[in-house]
Amino acid sequence: MAEMRQATTRWRAVRLRPVRPAGWWFDGLLLAGLVALTAALAAGHLFGLDRAVADWSDAHRPATAYGIAWTLNYLGQGGPLALVAIGIGVLLAVRLRSARPLLPPVAGVALIYLIVGALKVSTARPAPSASVREPFLAPEQTLPLFQHELPLEFTRSYPSGHVVNTIVWYGVIVLLLARLLETYGRTLPPRMATAVRVVPPLVVLTTTTYLGWHWLTDSIAGLLLGLLLDRVLHRVPWDDVPLPERVDQGRRGLIPYSEETGR
Repeated sequence: MAEMRQATTRWRAVRLRPVRPAGWWFDGLLLAGLVALTAALAAGHLFGLDRAVADWSDAHRPATAYGIAWTLNYLGQGGPLALVAIGIGVLLAVRLRSARPLLPPVAGVALIYLIVGALKVSTARPAPSASVREPFLAPEQTLPLFQHELPLEFTRSYPSGHVVNTIVWYGVIVLLLARLLETYGRTLPPRMATAVRVVPPLVVLTTTTYLGWHWLTDSIAGLLLGLLLDRVLHRVPWDDVPLPERVDQGRRGLIPYSEETGR
């Protein structure tokens, strides 16, 4: 009972880590933007914008540009990115003699599958390509949300999982990689960390829309949701999460010094 009280006291004393921009106002702005965008689409707005972008992309997609965009879009493949994050987490866990580095990847998987998956199922929106591939819908029928009468495999376009994956997983990878390098006496240059976190999401947002795999508003929704989930993950004080001693025998923290002081 005393140990339980001590663990409870420790958990209550935990403080969330700071993020940039600081405060909850930015989280609220992201959430409000996502809700407003979803409500607008549910009311039939912004379809003209989505159609115009999709039609322009269809008319300006030569084979070379398609191949480049298709290749670059692999930057947002959730499965490989999750494996990379878990792999770095395992290496760091061995270095720190603690299972703690596996917590961020596990949390990332849970957030993506539960939240993004639930939104895709509940909004039930086809992709732009649904008019030229199965289920071969009329072009105007590919735009609305809540088409639950269609098979689930054809109505998982909103929000873009590729964009969410890119934001969440590169954020986790940078967190773990920075700490792993510190165990070898090296540091991850701040500019490189910023580039890794910024460039892939922008590339994936552009390519997934250009290729016609998602509507523009799908990609924007993925951007808003991805940033929100990224802030959630970076607020968690991973070094203070209670773990059994048998899986947490290290003496050094998970959060990199540069990460802790730079946020």
